[in-house]
Amino acid sequence: MKSMTIKDTYPIQAAEIGKEEARFSTTDEVIAYLKEKIEAHPVATYIATFDHYSHTKSLPEHVMDEKILDVKLIVFCFGKELPIPQMAAVRPRSIAVVEEADKFTVSFMDAPNPTAHDAMIAWVQGIRK
Repeated sequence: MKSMTIKDTYPIQAAEIGKEEARFSTTDEVIAYLKEKIEAHPVATYIATFDHYSHTKSLPEHVMDEKILDVKLIVFCFGKELPIPQMAAVRPRSIAVVEEADKFTVSFMDAPNPTAHDAMIAWVQGIRK
């Protein structure tokens, strides 16, 4: 995983995983794996899977890198605490899976809760063989 900031604002974790080193061969298989991890977690709750590729492609004036074959985000929440009302602004969480011919790019925005953050890193690392 690489820590980075995109657009000078958003702290994210990202991993590029070559298809030859991945346990899965499609975006849907990666999403299914992540859903299993979320559902097995004692606190996390699965919310939805968003097909970002279809959404973006359906817009008349869309812009998308031609190398991208699929993009889905799995949306879930770890929220067992709301110590202040503003904490709701950083929930729920999502993990993006972007498929190209030779790799997956899997990324998520840093979580304020270290336990949740570490769980997401472990889940992404589990995509590798």
